[in-house]
Amino acid sequence: MEQNAITDLIMIAGSGAYPLELAASARRQGVRRLFVLAFKNEADKAIEKLADEVVWVPLGHVAMAREALQKAGIRHAVMVGRVTPTHIFSMRIDKEALRLLGLLTIRNAHTVFGTAADELHKIGIELLPAYRFMEAAMPTAGLLSRRAPTPDEQNDIALGMKVAKATSALEIGQTVVVKGGAVLAVEALEGTDEAIERAGRIGGAGAVIVKVAKRGHDMRFDIPVIGTKTIKSIARIKASVLVVEAGKTIILERQKVIADADRAGLTLLVVDPAHYNL
Repeated sequence: MEQNAITDLIMIAGSGAYPLELAASARRQGVRRLFVLAFKNEADKAIEKLADEVVWVPLGHVAMAREALQKAGIRHAVMVGRVTPTHIFSMRIDKEALRLLGLLTIRNAHTVFGTAADELHKIGIELLPAYRFMEAAMPTAGLLSRRAPTPDEQNDIALGMKVAKATSALEIGQTVVVKGGAVLAVEALEGTDEAIERAGRIGGAGAVIVKVAKRGHDMRFDIPVIGTKTIKSIARIKASVLVVEAGKTIILERQKVIADADRAGLTLLVVDPAHYNL
């Protein structure tokens, strides 16, 4: 299938700027009909200005979501945006969600979203990679900022890459914060920004932050994404370096992110794990 062949698209939208950026990019690339299934208390209401139709569904209401998606009559979908991880402990779910969750002995992003992808397939909807229409936002390896890492920071980058690949493989999290050869924080269910803030409280200024995709990452969902909010979190703790993985990370508003990093004196580096024998 030609990439430019998709003219009708479903977007399953969580929070953050990513759904808005992808919607605008999809329009530029020929999507004429955009139907959005937006999660209440997660997705930005600004998505209504970019879509032809938006149906707001409470998180965990699977039957309602399925009915809306079937009624839309569109074959291709993307799943983008963040869902607040801790909401899984407080959301009210319907009987269908309860049944599906009951099938999972381990509940993490890949098992839950993988089940969602299977359910979409059953009703004739193909879940596309979450980077679809955003390929230009995925950088190749190289230094994006003016400031380059010091030799000591290079050592912390190597350690951070090793730890992040190991923890992400265990579905613990995609982000690790390192300083002076010590691991300050590993992202868990709290999310990237909170893990960064925790590291700042522990280690102070000068930390190295590494964000990766796990080995064999299913690129249909939960792709690492950074944007201006990420840079603000990093600047607050006066970290020195942010490292992301080449070809598997979305950088939203890249030029603004780079400008913000330069203003903060932050090294912004895109790396290939193969460089570290990972």
